[in-house]
Amino acid sequence: MEDFQQFEQDFYQSGYYIDDQEQVAYGYQEAAHQDGQDVDYSAPLPGDFNPSLGLGPSDPPYTGQLFQPAKDSGTDAYMSTDTFEDEPPLLEELGINFDHIWQKTLTVLNPLKPVDGSIMHETDLTGPVLFCIALGATLLMAGKIHFGYVYGISAMGCLGMYTLLNLMSLMAVSYGCVASVLGYCLLPMVGLSTFAIFFSLQGVLGTLLALLVIGWCSLSASKIFISTLAMDGQQLLVAYPCALLYGVFALLTVF
Repeated sequence: MEDFQQFEQDFYQSGYYIDDQEQVAYGYQEAAHQDGQDVDYSAPLPGDFNPSLGLGPSDPPYTGQLFQPAKDSGTDAYMSTDTFEDEPPLLEELGINFDHIWQKTLTVLNPLKPVDGSIMHETDLTGPVLFCIALGATLLMAGKIHFGYVYGISAMGCLGMYTLLNLMSLMAVSYGCVASVLGYCLLPMVGLSTFAIFFSLQGVLGTLLALLVIGWCSLSASKIFISTLAMDGQQLLVAYPCALLYGVFALLTVF
């Protein structure tokens, strides 16, 4: 036990104290000042980059304009003369041609008018969407909320006619073309629904008027289809399913 206490006293007794450390640091600073060399710690080191010195004395000053690169006469990029005035209109880029819409509308309104097959080949859904909205709006004004029925019956009818025409015709037809033709031929039905706002169609006169409109729509649609797809002699076969489709819209309008 006495040996352990003696070892502990020998261990903690040393000649180094914290005051000696301060004296050593103070002596080092005095030695540095006595040499007469004051160190400037703000001066950059030899290997550091100083932006104020630049990359070298041979760098020429920039005299151009910001964000406006100089034109190179040797490139073809600046030789183009395309401007915003030369760009096509936005409606033309979207495929909306009001002239063709008007011609298709006149073709539907006049079933005896010759059909331009090149116009009917276009997948134009602007007119059909407007006519579907107009039919739903006129039915709404008559107190009938049938927007869902109008869109649902239109989609199913277009799908059925698309399948039937591809089976009957030698020429392939797109779903958009079928929807475009059937949608444009819905215009007389819009007129019938407009008439139903002011007068009741639940009578003999209303039934005759509805049958007339159904025949009008189916005749216009079948004529456009046989002229576009070169289906001569098959107009009655095409007009029958068209009449069934437009008959459903007539039932929504009358009842």
